Amino acid sequence: MSRAGRRRAQYGKVCARRRAVLLSWIVLGGVLALRSAEVQVAERGAWARDALGQHQKSKIVPAPRGRILDRNGGQLAVSHWRAEVGIAPNELENREVAAAALVENLGVRPRTARRVTEEKRSWHVVPGRYSMTQVAQMRGLRGVHVEGELHRLYPRAELGRGLLGLVQDGRGAGGVEQSMDSALAGRAGREIVARDNQGREIPGRVLVVEEPVPGRDVVLAIDMDLQAVAEEVLSAAVDSASARGGDLVVTDPVTGEVLAMASVANGSHGALSAVTNAYEPGSTVKPFTSAALLRHGLAALVDSVDTEDGRWQVEGREITDIHAGGWMTLHEVIQQSSNVGIAKFASRMTRRQQYTNLRDFGFGTPTGIALPGEATGVLRRPQQWSRQSSHSLAFGYELSATPLQMAMAFGVLANGGLLMEPLLVKEVRDADGLPVRVVRPRVIRRVLPEWVAETLTPVLVDVVENGTGARARMTSFLVAGKSGTTRAVGDDGRYEAGAYHSSFGAYFPADDPQLLFFVKLDRPQGAYYGGATAAPVTRTALESLLSARRSPIDRRALARVQRRYIPPPPTTPLVRFAVATSEPAASAGSLAGDFAGSASRAGDFAESPSRADDFARADDFARAREDDPREREMVVPLLVGASARVALRRLHKMGLRVRMEGSGAVQGTVPEAGASVWAGDTIQVRGRRK
Repeated sequence: MSRAGRRRAQYGKVCARRRAVLLSWIVLGGVLALRSAEVQVAERGAWARDALGQHQKSKIVPAPRGRILDRNGGQLAVSHWRAEVGIAPNELENREVAAAALVENLGVRPRTARRVTEEKRSWHVVPGRYSMTQVAQMRGLRGVHVEGELHRLYPRAELGRGLLGLVQDGRGAGGVEQSMDSALAGRAGREIVARDNQGREIPGRVLVVEEPVPGRDVVLAIDMDLQAVAEEVLSAAVDSASARGGDLVVTDPVTGEVLAMASVANGSHGALSAVTNAYEPGSTVKPFTSAALLRHGLAALVDSVDTEDGRWQVEGREITDIHAGGWMTLHEVIQQSSNVGIAKFASRMTRRQQYTNLRDFGFGTPTGIALPGEATGVLRRPQQWSRQSSHSLAFGYELSATPLQMAMAFGVLANGGLLMEPLLVKEVRDADGLPVRVVRPRVIRRVLPEWVAETLTPVLVDVVENGTGARARMTSFLVAGKSGTTRAVGDDGRYEAGAYHSSFGAYFPADDPQLLFFVKLDRPQGAYYGGATAAPVTRTALESLLSARRSPIDRRALARVQRRYIPPPPTTPLVRFAVATSEPAASAGSLAGDFAGSASRAGDFAESPSRADDFARADDFARAREDDPREREMVVPLLVGASARVALRRLHKMGLRVRMEGSGAVQGTVPEAGASVWAGDTIQVRGRRK
C-alpha cells in the first residue's frame, strides 16, 4: 500500500474513534438529562419528603387512659402524664435564665439548677419526674429537652389487683384493664417536631397534627370498702387454715351486681381464680337438688328416707355420711348434709329433670361476666352419665363450677328464683363525665317458682342455726347458708390424699337478702370441713361491715327485720329452726295447727302473715291456710304398680306426707289403699327395690 493510502486509513480510524466518543457523550448526556427530569418531575414529591424528614420528625402522642372507678366514684385506676427533663448545656443561650426556670417551674434547688446547666458535661438529667403543667414553660427554652410518658397508677395500691389487671406496653393485660381495653385506651394523636442540621429537636418548634382523644371512664359495681374487707378476711382465713389459697365473691342477689371479688394464692392477691378455676362444689349443690324435687312435686320437706346409718350400697359403690343417721326428712337431710339422704331423694328424678335443673342454675355455661379467661365448668349431658352419676350429682360431684357460678346459683334462692347475669361494669363515661353506656341488671332466666325459693330459705336458715353452718350464725340477724366439702384433684387428674376444698354459700339477711357471699378455701389443713373453715369468713365479713361507718348495707331495711327464734311444736317431726319476721310471734297452739297441715307447703315453718297469700298462690299442691286440715278426711288411693314419681305427686297433691322405702314401682302402702286418712298424715310407700 502506498504512503497516501496508509494516511487515509489512519485518518479513517481516528474519525471513527472520534465519532464513537461523541456518540458516548451524547448517550451519557441523554441519560443524565432523563434522570434529571425523573428526579425533578416524577420523584419530586418523594425527594421533597425526604428533605423535609431530615428537618422534621413525626411523633405519636399517647392518649390518656380512662379511669376505673368504683360504684361510689372512688378511683381504682388512673393515668398520669410524667416528664423527664434533660439539659444540653452547650445549647443553652443563657444559663442563668435556664437555671432560674428550673427553680421556678420545677421546684429544683438552686444548687442543682446551677450544676445541670454547667458546661462541664454535654448532657444532664434533672432529678425527678414532672407534670405537664410544670414543664409547659420549659419546652420553649433552647437546650432544654422534655420527654414525657403516661403512667398507670392504682391509688389503692394492691386493692383488687387481680380484678383490675394491669397495663403493659399501652394495652390492658388481665382483669378489667383487658376486658374494657377498647373503651379505656382512647385514640393516640400525632405531632411534628422540627430538627436542626444534626437531627436534634428544636425546642418550641412543635406542631400538633392530631390531638389525642382520652379514653373513657369505666364505673364498676365494686364497692372499694367492701372489697377491702373481702380481701382482708379472706387472707386471714387462708392464713388461719394454712390453706393454699381461697376465693370470696360478694354480690347483690337481687340485681346480680358484683360488689367484691377476691382471690388469694400462695399468700398474694394475683390471678382471679374465682372466675378462672372450676372445682367440684360438693354439698353446696344439695339445695339446688332439693329445689328440683320440690318444683316437680317429687318430695316435700317433711318426706323422709332411711339413710341407713350413713352407709348405702348402691350401683356397685358405697355412699357415706359423716354422721350415722336413720330416717330423715328432706329438711333434715339438707340441715345435716346427708349424702345418702339426698342421693335417695334424687333417685325420684329422671335424668332429664336432674340435668335440666342443674343447667338452669347455670352449671356448665359461662356466666358472661366482663372479665377475660372465665372457666365454663363441666356438666356432662345425661347420655354421658354412668349408673352412679345421678347419685353423685345430687351432692355435688361429677360436675365442676367456679365460685362465681356458685354465687350466681345461690342468688336464685335468695331473690325468688331468678338467675341473674353478674353485673361488674355499671357505666362507661366520656371525658366530660357523661354516660355513653349504662348496663342494667339482666335476668337470664327464671329457674324456680318463687314459692320454691321461699320454701328452701328457712331450711338454709336452720343449717346456720342448728346445722353444719353454725359458725356463720349471728346474734342479731338471720343468715341462710349451706356448707360443702369436696376432695381436691391434683395435677394428674386424680384425687389427692388428704386434700379438700371447703366452701360456704350464704345470703343476708335471710328474710330480705341484701348481700350474698360465696367462700371457697383451697386445701385447708386441720379442720377442713366447710362449716368449720369457710362459714366463719361470712360472719367475720358481716361483722366488719355492720361496724363500719360506711357500708353497702341498707341499715334502715335491717332495722325492720327482727330476729325471732320459734321452736317447733312437739308433734312435728322436724328439727328446730329460726325464722326472721317483722310480725308478732304466733302462739304455740296456732303453730301446731299450721304444722299439722303443712304437708308439702313451702314452709313447714312459721312465716309472717304478710307472706301467707304468696305461698297459697304459688304452691300448686298446697291448701289455703284458712282451710282447717283436721276437717279434710280422704281415702288412700290404689298405687300398687305405679312408678314412685307418679305415687309421690298424687299423694303430695292430696296434702299427705310421704315416707319412702326403696325405689322403683310401688309394691304397697301403709295404710293400705282404701284406708281413711287426714291431710297431714304420713303414708309409707314401699318400692320394689331397696
